[in-house]
Parts: sequence; C-alpha cells; structure tokens
Amino acid sequence: MLTLDAVQTVACGGVFLLAGYAIRRRVPLLGRFSIPAPVIGGLLVALAMLACRQWGVHPVAFDIALQQPLMIAFFTSIGFNASASLLKVGGRQIVLFLVLATVLAVVQNVVGVALAKVFGLPPLFGVLTGSVTLTGGPATGLAFAPLFTEAGVHGAPSVALANAMAGIICGSVIGAPLATLLIERYRLRAPHTPDTAADTPPATVAAAGAGSAEAQAFAGLRSFVLVLLAMGLGAWISDGIGALGVTLPSYIGAMLVGALIRNVDDRSGWFGLSARTIEIVGNASLSLFLVVALMNLHLWDLAGLALPLLAGLAVQTVLVAGFCAWPLLRLMGRDYDAAVMAGGFAGFMLGTTANAVAVMGSLTERYGPAPRAFLVAPIVGAFLIDFTNAIVITAFVNGWR
Repeated sequence: MLTLDAVQTVACGGVFLLAGYAIRRRVPLLGRFSIPAPVIGGLLVALAMLACRQWGVHPVAFDIALQQPLMIAFFTSIGFNASASLLKVGGRQIVLFLVLATVLAVVQNVVGVALAKVFGLPPLFGVLTGSVTLTGGPATGLAFAPLFTEAGVHGAPSVALANAMAGIICGSVIGAPLATLLIERYRLRAPHTPDTAADTPPATVAAAGAGSAEAQAFAGLRSFVLVLLAMGLGAWISDGIGALGVTLPSYIGAMLVGALIRNVDDRSGWFGLSARTIEIVGNASLSLFLVVALMNLHLWDLAGLALPLLAGLAVQTVLVAGFCAWPLLRLMGRDYDAAVMAGGFAGFMLGTTANAVAVMGSLTERYGPAPRAFLVAPIVGAFLIDFTNAIVITAFVNGWR
C-alpha cells in the first residue's frame, strides 16, 4: 500500500481539485446546483476508495496532518470579513436577517434531535444533520465532525458530507421556485430604478492603497502574516476556552482574533489589510481543506443511515420553505426584495452562500434587480451566520454530551 505524507496528500488533493473544476465545466448540471469543485474532486477519490474496499484492496493511505491548519486558515479569513461597519450599511435589515437565520438554526437542531430520537439514534446525530451541515454547509460539517465522533456519533464525517451535499441540492432546487411562487402570489415587482450598480455588494475589507507593484506585494505579504498571527494567537484562546470545560471547534479563537484585527484596522488603518490576499488565502484554504477531507472519507460508514438522513432532510426542507414563506417574508418587508431574499435564505440555510447567490441571480434575471437582497443575504450567509451558528452548535454539543 502506498503511503503519502502530509505534503504529498495536499499535492494530490490539488490535482483532484483541478479535476473537480474540469468536471464541473463539462457537466452543466453540477454547475446548475452549485456543487463545489472540491467536493466533486474529493468524492472521486472517496468513491474510488469505496470501490477498492469492496474488492479487498487498500491502494493508498493519506496523511491528513495539514487538514486542520487549512481549515483554521479558512475560518480565520471569515473572521477578517466580520466588520462592524458592514452592519451600518444594511442596518436593521442585516441584523434582522441574521437573527432570523440564527433562530432557524436553533429550530433545525431541535427538529434534528427529535427525529434522531424517533430513529433510536444519539441526539447529537440530529444536531449534526441540523444546523451543522445545513446552515453550516460541508466546511462547517467537516470542521465539527471530530467533536461529534468523540461524542459518540459513528461515521460523523461521512454523515456530515452526505447531509451537506443533499442539502446543497435541495437548497438549489427549492430556492428559486419558492421565491417565484411568493412573487407571483403577492404580485410583487422590482422597484423601478436605473441604478443597477447597487446590485453588487459593497467591498467587505479595506483594500491596500494604490501604489507600486512592490508596495502592493508587501501589503499582501503583511495581510498573509496577520492571518498566520491570528491563527497562532487564536490557538491559545481556543485552548484557554477548552480548559474551562467548554467544547469549541479549534478555529473559533482564530476567527475572533481575525475579527478583532479587522475592526481595529477599520477604525485606525494601522494594518492596511489587503482584501485580495485574504480572499485568496481563504478560498485556497477552503478548497484544499475540503478536497483533502473528502479524499479520506469513509463512505461505508453510511450503511444503514439512508432512511434517517432522507427523512430528516425532507422535514428540514419543508421547515425552511415554511419559514421563508411566512415569518421571513413578512418581517423583511413583504416586498419584491424580501421575496428574493427568501429564495437566497432557502439556498444558504440548506446549502451554501453560493446556492443563495445563484438562486437570487436567476430571480433577478427574470424579474429585475433586487439591490437590498444582494446587500443583506450574502453578508449574512457568507460569514455572519458562521459566528452565530458556531455558538448554537457549541451550546447543543455541550448540552448533549
């Protein structure tokens, strides 16, 4: 059996990541459902390993020592995007949308726990198939999987991936039809405005000042070092919190330090953060983390769990649809933008922010621009909900351990 070390494993992951992008370009259905390229590439390896196991063959072993640093780097970049000044741009709408998403995350977990008890499974199985993988998506699911494994949930990584992937598909399928039904039923129309530039969300991070290529390169290097610094300081914070007996994911300290640095820079300009560098670090880390995690996934752990997963997903999909159609639509204004937001909300509360943006994009192509929706939904779905969802998950994990 061939054994790859940590660097070779990441290199192999990079190759299959590129393969995932190539496959998605050639299979339009994958792009339509916003299936992430790292998931496609990683699943290729996982399925191949499953087939080999059925034949009694174990061709390769992976060293996943770099998986956790990559995961922490991604969530640190999320922390750097958590700017208090962004809340002022959307004001009440962003705060209300975030509160609604957080409330639904709690409800997802309560429903998940109830369904787990019906099938005779551990309560934390319901949390894992609730907000961890639906509101959180595959990255959050795989990040929390070790905690659920320690708590007694068998095959937690495989369960997390299966539920997150199914949620992505459901979010893509129901988002646009649900919003279309709301728009047509209540005869909602896009506001007449010649200014379509507002459809683009505002910049989320202070960019480095214009200057020479050398100055921009140094600004990028400085931002990269600050990400590493946040990861290092965050590890101490996470260890300190863990010493108090509170179970938290390893990335939470780094997220908090990243958010602190970002908001200090917003007020003082001391660091001159480079938006482009942090975006590249975050996206690259997420892609490699996902593909490496999925390469080492044991899909055979899903045997016997198909019925609980399908039943849970069906109930959660109905729950999200009902939440969008009534309290969310009314509380967000019961207008055209609110309906578009409802479609995006279904997208990221069952899948990812990419689903939400794809759903809202298809709606605005048909019905017209929705500037408020494109301001509020991506800000909440891309990073604010990650903070509150981590708190919700942590509360449930510590309560049911």
